[in-house]
Amino acid sequence: SPDSSEEPPNNGTPGPFDGPQWPHQAPRAMYLSVAVLMGLVVVSASAVNSLVIVVSIRYKKLRSPLNYILVNLAVADLLVTLCGSSVSLSNNISGFFVFGKQLCELEGFMVSLTGIVGLWSLAILALERYLVVCRPLGDFRFQHRHAVSGCAFTWSWSLLWTTPPLMGWSSYVPEGLRTSCGPNWYTGGSNNNSYILALFVTCFVMPLSLILFSYANLLMTLRAAAAQQQESDTTQQAEREVTRMVVVMVMAFLICWLPYTTFALVVATNKDITIQPALASLPSYFSKTATVYNPIIYVFMNKQFQSCLLKMVCCGSHPRGTGKTAPAVPAPQPGVTAEGLRNKGTPSHPV
Repeated sequence: SPDSSEEPPNNGTPGPFDGPQWPHQAPRAMYLSVAVLMGLVVVSASAVNSLVIVVSIRYKKLRSPLNYILVNLAVADLLVTLCGSSVSLSNNISGFFVFGKQLCELEGFMVSLTGIVGLWSLAILALERYLVVCRPLGDFRFQHRHAVSGCAFTWSWSLLWTTPPLMGWSSYVPEGLRTSCGPNWYTGGSNNNSYILALFVTCFVMPLSLILFSYANLLMTLRAAAAQQQESDTTQQAEREVTRMVVVMVMAFLICWLPYTTFALVVATNKDITIQPALASLPSYFSKTATVYNPIIYVFMNKQFQSCLLKMVCCGSHPRGTGKTAPAVPAPQPGVTAEGLRNKGTPSHPV
């Protein structure tokens, strides 16, 4: 087939840009169910990520270098929602990719670009916390230029690895239910498989390794500090809180990206495997729902952000009193005290 390198096999179904894919790919109820899910994601993710951006712009205290990457994450998640989830919503209502092949390629590129920016933002966030709390570089002060460099890296690295399909190294095609587009992991061949493998290593294995390394060292540092103050309930509680939040963050990362990357890798390297369209769609929806829970885990549980958000919602009067908040990331001192451990161990509270 002349289109085999560009689109997954159609199995007698109308082309993905030609008309409804039901009941050939899946029952119409499946498409409508996905449309409802994507509608909830669009509304929720747009609201929470917009709030993160607006509150961060409005309150100067939130514009510390260590919070830049959180705003970067919110911008990336908002763009995934606008460029991906909203398009998927419209297409699932219609039952096919209504915007045509060129916009399919654009959607696949934009969702991949911003999704990988968000993914690497989580890795850079972990690295920054490791540098500030564990102090591997000695008397190192994390400054504006470091934060800007971290954000710039996420975009440039993502651009480096999401542009090739537009230039012939693999391609962006309709995937799953054929209502959203992504890298071509369906049709096999050395051109597609080599790209999928490269993407897997550079945009999943590398950031995951950085996250595990950073948080493992962070936990060891906090555990050592807590061991020196065994009599302190505050210290022990802080260590437990940080440990719990690290587990939550790593699990959230894996829930978001492990199904998609594993699925893509397995299908790309086993061309004889037969995958149901509905099943093939699930991994991409896992990654899109991360745009809702990422800001909740990383930002809305930040006590300083909570304070500023409440002040904005209550028109400037803090409902809890004075509205004073401690810095989100105080600079660690060589000796970690019981009082300071909670803040140092939770640079964005929690970690």
